[in-house]
Amino acid sequence: MFIDQVNIYVRSGKGGDGMVHFRREKYEPRGGPDGGDGGKGGDVIFEVKPTLNTLSSFRQNQKFSAENGANGGPSQRTGRNGRDRIIPVPPGTIIFDIESGILLGDLTQPGQKRIICRGGRGGRGNQHFATSRNQAPRTAERGEPFEEKELRLELRLIADIGIIGMPNAGKSTLLTALTNAKPKIGDYPFTTLQPNLGVARIDDDTTTVLADIPGLIEGAHAGAGLGHDFLRHIQRTRVLIHLIDGLSADPMADFSQVNNELALFDPNLAKKPQIVALNKTDQPQVRERFGDLQKKFKKLKIDLQPLSAIARRNTKDLLIAAVQKLEETPVLPVEESLPVYRPELDANQFEIRRMGSDKWRVSGIAIERSAKMTYWEHHGSVRRFQNLMRKLGVDEALRKAGIREGDTVYVGEFELEWQE
Repeated sequence: MFIDQVNIYVRSGKGGDGMVHFRREKYEPRGGPDGGDGGKGGDVIFEVKPTLNTLSSFRQNQKFSAENGANGGPSQRTGRNGRDRIIPVPPGTIIFDIESGILLGDLTQPGQKRIICRGGRGGRGNQHFATSRNQAPRTAERGEPFEEKELRLELRLIADIGIIGMPNAGKSTLLTALTNAKPKIGDYPFTTLQPNLGVARIDDDTTTVLADIPGLIEGAHAGAGLGHDFLRHIQRTRVLIHLIDGLSADPMADFSQVNNELALFDPNLAKKPQIVALNKTDQPQVRERFGDLQKKFKKLKIDLQPLSAIARRNTKDLLIAAVQKLEETPVLPVEESLPVYRPELDANQFEIRRMGSDKWRVSGIAIERSAKMTYWEHHGSVRRFQNLMRKLGVDEALRKAGIREGDTVYVGEFELEWQE
């Protein structure tokens, strides 16, 4: 089944915890701190696999997690880093953050990678907190928390030439005639319910990729019929073959309607070069009307070409004309490495909110992260957290807000009691 849009959940690995430990060896009665550091958590990485052409693999699994880093050990042993979670996607995959709607990545090149969630760094062991005045620190850090995101993946097929037209215009038949693709073909509208890709060979050294885009009806830009679910696949094509049904009651109106839908969905689509062909000229009534239609299109400065996709007449000429137009059309520059969008927020900023007569909540990136990385069972780690609150100005801000002895302060998931 062809799937071109899916929502998934991803989570990076948590950093491993640093260790509080002291050397206890024979003949070393005053062994110092030797608690090791935690390992880094694994990243969530998306990688382009050129052999994929659909997002159907996400139907069964929509939750992806990287491995957590291992905890530090004694004798200054550092925990193992967590394994990255590499998620293969087809070329043309666009990644959006559902919560913010921000574009996080546009993956087009084979082998291209994008880190979406970074693993947490490992916490430091107590070996790092020894000083000349505190030679036996009972202070360490827990691993940095993981990152998690709800993502929307969209696939926009990457093809050189797109075949467009009204339903039942013969697009799938033309794709079959030009390539080795085998799309579903029938004599009724909307036979094609998904885009199809095919590779056409021009000569021994030249090939081109064609996409058969399902038929467009009036209101497609607003979602009518197959709607914008498939209109977006035309955005990455450089040249369009516009196929007109020769048996249509009004071919000129069909031509105008399809172009209007393209322009309403994306104005740039209407600017793409088009090769226009009248299909089904193997039918006598179509051959009779071809001359008049050709004159009408000439007034629009369009060279209408005759075609019979089912009889394979003029299909090669049509392909050569499209390839020539493709060679004349400049390739849009593709940035090889788009940075993952990260909001430029001041991590040290915080917000204080009163939740009742004796309850307060402190919110902020740095303060909440520090709370999660604190060993609350070790007095030295608690004191270190208190020092951070003073440095960030949280203590002063709480006093100005009117906090009193014994009040409860919530930081993330932790509940603390205020003491002067």
